[in-house]
Amino acid sequence: MNMPEMNAAQQAKLQLMQEMEIEMMSDLYSRMTQACHKKCIPPKYADSELGKGESVCIDRCVAKYLEVHERIGKKLTAMSAQDEDLKKKMGA
Repeated sequence: MNMPEMNAAQQAKLQLMQEMEIEMMSDLYSRMTQACHKKCIPPKYADSELGKGESVCIDRCVAKYLEVHERIGKKLTAMSAQDEDLKKKMGA
């Protein structure tokens, strides 16, 4: 369905969903940055550049964080679909 074919309510709903997704991704990035920085970078900086160990730690931390986020998203989607199926069965 193209944007011109959508009514005002559908466009508003789509806009809200897009804004919520941007907010959630921004929050994810912020939490991931804080967690990986705390885990991988010592409080007192010795150099202006990241060391090899710090870089590797951050790479692994970000990869794990995103993997867990993806797994949780898939699980929540599956649970939501099960809830919808159950509601349909109980309503029928």
